[in-house]
Amino acid sequence: MAELRLSMVFFFLFIFYYINLSTVESSMARARHFKHPDTKAFIEVSCQTTLYPALCIKCLARYANSNVRNEQQLAQVALTVSLYKARSTRSYMLKVAKELESIKSKECPALRDCLQQIDDSINQLSHSIRELRRFDLKAGMTDDLFWHIDNVDTWISAALTDASNCVDEFPGHRMSKMKATIKGKVMNVAQLTSNALALFHRYAARYRSATNKKP
Repeated sequence: MAELRLSMVFFFLFIFYYINLSTVESSMARARHFKHPDTKAFIEVSCQTTLYPALCIKCLARYANSNVRNEQQLAQVALTVSLYKARSTRSYMLKVAKELESIKSKECPALRDCLQQIDDSINQLSHSIRELRRFDLKAGMTDDLFWHIDNVDTWISAALTDASNCVDEFPGHRMSKMKATIKGKVMNVAQLTSNALALFHRYAARYRSATNKKP
């Protein structure tokens, strides 16, 4: 009799566990179903404010499953993507520069100038990411907040200028495959940085507009 009761206890515990597990899994599935489309739509709408919306959506769509829920987080992700691409481009250019130096190519000076500009872009993007993380929105619209906003704006703009100047090191359309590859990679960095700047401006606009409305 005791064994029968024990068996019944385990049976009901199993049923209780199974029902709760199914409920949790069902809730998680519903959360995924509703959360992802919302984030994807948010990214797509935000990217329409950039100069390169198709590139913006393509690069940020992979974060549709993450917790990107507001303009600050999206700007942070866009800057991180731009920084990653700049570092990747720098690694490729260093490899090419080493090969060109070994054969004493006349293209080395232009490549070195471009490398210096990409280095500057990387530093400025890194500064902007760290500065954006320092934003204390709980403190309200203080002078300190606008000082941080101006800093981020300045650094992203400078990073974009440096990347664009690097592109200018390779003028025209007729060029070697190596030059065309470098120009394409650097142009991609410039476009991603331009998009990141636009997304940051979209985020910062709410605070600037609120300040302008003050009597």
